[in-house]
Amino acid sequence: MPHTEHILPGGRYAVVSCHVERPLDDRVWERFSALQRRRPGGFRIAALIRPPDAAAGEDEVAWLARAHAAAEHGPLGLHTHWTAAYHARPTGGDPAARVRKQAEWLRARDFAVELFCGGGWYMDEAVAEVLADLGLADCTATAFRPGYLAPGASRLGASEPCYVRLPSGRSVLELPTTHSLGMLARGLLVPFRGPVVHAYFHDTDLLDPVRRRALLVGLAFLGAKRRQTDLGELQRGLRPTKTMSFANSGP
Repeated sequence: MPHTEHILPGGRYAVVSCHVERPLDDRVWERFSALQRRRPGGFRIAALIRPPDAAAGEDEVAWLARAHAAAEHGPLGLHTHWTAAYHARPTGGDPAARVRKQAEWLRARDFAVELFCGGGWYMDEAVAEVLADLGLADCTATAFRPGYLAPGASRLGASEPCYVRLPSGRSVLELPTTHSLGMLARGLLVPFRGPVVHAYFHDTDLLDPVRRRALLVGLAFLGAKRRQTDLGELQRGLRPTKTMSFANSGP
C-alpha cells in the first residue's frame, strides 16, 4: 500500500465494509458469510461487528465462531451499539467507557482489532480519545449527513482520509465512509469522486433481493473503476497529509 504522497494525489482506491449487526441471525449470517467469501468486485469486505449483548441473552460461543470466520476473509473491526443490540446511538451511560470495554474484550479473545465505527454514526470527543488510547483507526465520519439524525446530533463529517486532531493534542486516523448502498448504485451514473471510495452496507441489506442485487452490481462496477484494497491495508499504509480539528468536524 503506497503512502499518502502516492495514494492521495493520483491514486484511485476503494474499500468496502459491512456493519454486521445481526451476526447470530442464521439467515443474515449465511448471506453475509457467503458474500464475504465471494469477494464481489474483488473486494475483501471488512466486518465491522457488534459484540454479543449479554443482556439480550446472545450466545458468546456462537458469536466467537462467526467472528473468527469473518476475520479469515477480511479485516475485523468494532461496531459499537451503545443502548442495546438493535438501538445503536447512546441514550445514556458512558459511551467512551463502553467502547474501551468492548475493544479490550475483543483483544482479550485474540482479535487484532484496529478499526472502529460508531453505531448510528455517533462520535464524541471522549470516544475519540479512547480510540487514540487504543490505536484504532476510525470509520465513523461520513461524507454525507445521514438524514435520520437530528440537527446537532454528535457525528463527524469528512470526505477523504485525514487525521482528526483531538483536544489532548493526539490524533486519530480517519478513514471516512463515503458511499451508502444507494450512493454506490448511483455511482453507475455519477463519477466516483475523491481519492478513496469507502462503500458500506448493513448485513440485513442482504435479506432484500433488490438491495442484494444492487450491492453486487455496484461492487462489480466499483471494482472495475477503482483499485481494490481493504480497510486493514488502508489503515496500515495510509499517511494522510490533511489534518482537521475535532471541533471543526462535527454536525
